[in-house]
Amino acid sequence: MSKISLHAEGISDVTIVPNTFIDQFMPSANGSYVKVYLYLLRCFSGNCPEVTISSIADRLENTEKDIIRALSYWEKLNLLILTRNPGKEITAINLVDLNQIQKEYTIVPDIEPVAEEVAVSIQTEIKPSIHKSYSAEKISEFTNNDGIKWAMHIVEIYLDRPLKPMDLQLILYLYEELHFSAELIMYLFEYCVSKGKKNASYIEAVALTWAEEGIDTEEKAKVATTTHNDHFNTVNKAFGLNRAPGQIERQYITKWVEVFCFSDEIIAEACNRTILRTQKPDFKYTDKILETWFKKNVKSHTDITKLDEEFNKGNKTSETMKIAAVPKPSNNKFNQFPQRTYSAQDYADIERKLLNKNL
Repeated sequence: MSKISLHAEGISDVTIVPNTFIDQFMPSANGSYVKVYLYLLRCFSGNCPEVTISSIADRLENTEKDIIRALSYWEKLNLLILTRNPGKEITAINLVDLNQIQKEYTIVPDIEPVAEEVAVSIQTEIKPSIHKSYSAEKISEFTNNDGIKWAMHIVEIYLDRPLKPMDLQLILYLYEELHFSAELIMYLFEYCVSKGKKNASYIEAVALTWAEEGIDTEEKAKVATTTHNDHFNTVNKAFGLNRAPGQIERQYITKWVEVFCFSDEIIAEACNRTILRTQKPDFKYTDKILETWFKKNVKSHTDITKLDEEFNKGNKTSETMKIAAVPKPSNNKFNQFPQRTYSAQDYADIERKLLNKNL
């Protein structure tokens, strides 16, 4: 991953959030995008470690694609300038002085980066299209659709309040831009509310994730959420956690399921061994166990048992060789000194000397 150089205009040695950003840009932005911008301000103020897409993602507990999407969002609003190398990696970020920006923006970028992960870099292609906020006429036309009208009614029930203009904008965006059906929109809100999340930013983020994963029907969404919940519950139970997994932890679980293709039974076994070894829920340690099993082509508990037996057998052989190589200590204190070896001639000479001495 390339190191990113930072340049800024009008940024002092302390972290200052310009009023222009708070007044004009923050209210309509996704919360995760705001976090990225604020973290960049902090980096520009100094004492920030080496900056890469990966380091920002780790710091904010987000995916690298999320960070790239956020940076592209602010680039479209002209709050920063991104420099890319021929491989399309971001190599420099230049924050624009917001005091020089006079125009008030009312557009919301529709940015969906297509990321290909190769070795240690990420190549991105940003779609240049943007869409404006939908007009009152468009919203009126939109609400005449019987399916959408019913979806809006159901969404109001889920949110337990009347729909706000922001809600209408989001629903129209889901229908027009992401091509979600009325049924999928209703299930999206049902799912998010069941997680205790009612804010538009969270719901939009889930919708974008579904769109990227090709989830375009209610049935696909139900399968995906149920499957993920089962895997999360398996890990939580094994680790004794009473909370939903964080962003990085979800990435680990997704890797174990979708890349390693392990069953919940095998994942639970790795989690149990982690607890026994480290006395704490350590996702990195569990990942090492599962990565080893993946390389050993483990498919079932039987394969794990065979690996354990081979490991134990190898340890016993090694210990036996060590024991055989070390001589047994003697309990006789007279044998603690180096012993001489006598020949038949030596014994004859000693006998002759003793005989001559007696004579």
